[in-house]
Amino acid sequence: MVRIRLRRIGLKGQPTYRIVAAEKEAPRDGRFLEILGVYNPRTNPATIKLQEDRIYHWMKNGAQPSESVEKILKTAGALDRFERFKKGEAVENLVAEAAAAEAKRAAPVKTRKD
Repeated sequence: MVRIRLRRIGLKGQPTYRIVAAEKEAPRDGRFLEILGVYNPRTNPATIKLQEDRIYHWMKNGAQPSESVEKILKTAGALDRFERFKKGEAVENLVAEAAAAEAKRAAPVKTRKD
């Protein structure tokens, strides 16, 4: 079974995550099938960059998002657009809408100092 989940990258104490499609049995930072996006929780607001067309492809073929990825997708609005995709709306329109939403969300970013 394929899961869409987070893969940790970055230095010690400075995590950044890749959103990847991976087999359920693969280790957290182990083998994966495809990189689907990037999530950086250390910025304010959190940086989320997604390849929504590829996420739709994997979810259409049965991939299940993990709980944390599901929250990220909900924050980015990708789950609502996926529901519209399942009802038959064109992928190109949804991806264009996602790009516009990402540009709006990408306000001046400040990195938190922990």
